[in-house]
Amino acid sequence: MSVQEYLDKHMLSRKIEDAVNAAVRSKAPDPVLYISNHMRRAVSSAITKIKARQILDSKGIPTVEVDMYTNKGMFRAAAPVVTLTKCEPSPSRPGKESLQYERSELRDGDKGKYLGNSVSKAVRNINEKIAEALIGMDPTLQSQIDHTIMDLDKTESKAELGVNAMLAVSMAACKAGAAEKEVLLCKHIADLSGQSGLILPVPAITVISGGKHAGNNLAAQEIMILPVGANTFEEAMQVGSETYYHLKAIILEKYGSIGCNVGEDGGLAPNITDFREALDLVKEAINRAGCNGRIKMAMDVAATNFCIGNKYDMDFKSPDKSGQVFKTGEEMAEMYAQLCTDYPIVSIEDPFDRNDWLHTKAFTDLGLCQVVGDHLLSSDPKRLERAIDEASCNGLLLKINQVGTVTDAIEVAKQAKDGNWGVVISHRSGETEDSFIADLAVGLATGQIKAGAPCRGERVAKYNQQAVYAGENWRSPEILAFTSVLLFC
Repeated sequence: MSVQEYLDKHMLSRKIEDAVNAAVRSKAPDPVLYISNHMRRAVSSAITKIKARQILDSKGIPTVEVDMYTNKGMFRAAAPVVTLTKCEPSPSRPGKESLQYERSELRDGDKGKYLGNSVSKAVRNINEKIAEALIGMDPTLQSQIDHTIMDLDKTESKAELGVNAMLAVSMAACKAGAAEKEVLLCKHIADLSGQSGLILPVPAITVISGGKHAGNNLAAQEIMILPVGANTFEEAMQVGSETYYHLKAIILEKYGSIGCNVGEDGGLAPNITDFREALDLVKEAINRAGCNGRIKMAMDVAATNFCIGNKYDMDFKSPDKSGQVFKTGEEMAEMYAQLCTDYPIVSIEDPFDRNDWLHTKAFTDLGLCQVVGDHLLSSDPKRLERAIDEASCNGLLLKINQVGTVTDAIEVAKQAKDGNWGVVISHRSGETEDSFIADLAVGLATGQIKAGAPCRGERVAKYNQQAVYAGENWRSPEILAFTSVLLFC
């Protein structure tokens, strides 16, 4: 084939002429670069290759990372990790799975490799099954891509392909779609969800870790601060970080350097037991930071972890005391009500067991704070529908690897918002440096994100990504319905 025949076959002469004319019209200072970019944009993007591998998360547990290639570049995503390979038994229901409503990760189960937690099966599913189904698809068509992935696994729990495999590919496709449109990832997500504006969320910053996230004796899993009085996201992170380091100094004074160890999500972990002792430490740190009235408090109790039968073992982490101090659901509700009176608490996550709908609703009805469902809901649409219908709580903790794909996450967030609920985009205890959830929170305009402490790289990566958008809108009370009254007054 001659040169002229090749040019004619691919209509290159016309395309090159169009590119040159465009460069002239724009008075491009670098015409070669302009023409190159013009030609690249003229080519419709398609997924050309998908390559997955096993990496380690922040706890040293294997997870899945994916590189997706299009003719616009390579786009990488890594799935966060559910706590255990097989859902561990709940203390209140021995032998039953405590994470039964989440979609399932796929792990190898070979005890000779990472204690059974390796993910070579999930990696193989991506490289062989998912890749074959997606090659050639337009990465901007997120819903089509996600439905194609979901259709490959007919099980309700998605245990055949594994939610870790499905989510990593879905996230990578979302990044590729944003690049094809030449927009920010958060803007692409906003477009996918029908959200008209980008809103930077208030960070729920972990400052004290307990529960199953730390080796101390505190039953509550996290004590958090929300810098709702800040004027910008940048200022919110500044006062939040300053409060965290004031707290570290206070703990050093009272408990010594051993009290400054951190939990899985970066929160400080002094060996305390009482909720009030933890809240008093945070209150003092807020005072030292000069932020009284500007910083509110929140708690993730994760009460499922210490519910036995229909009572709550407040000393479940102290072998010599466990079983001696039980509280009923009514007593727990009374305790929370008093804490909301004595401290500037605006949000409590999982104050009761995952199946204690009765007490969760009764406490929500008091209207004292935002009541967020994590274990109660597991980002499951059916449980969310029940909770909305019964007004069991008024906030959803959205973890993307509980639902499966980006499209699923968008739909669940819409479902919660349609119920006039708050939505908190959340990290997992096993995280990577992937900052996708930061863009998800901005694009879905949820107004709240929970990403851990201003400590540990995999947590800070999320906050730093949002700092990129520091010029965008900062929290919008009107989009948060009920939570706007509680969080931003």
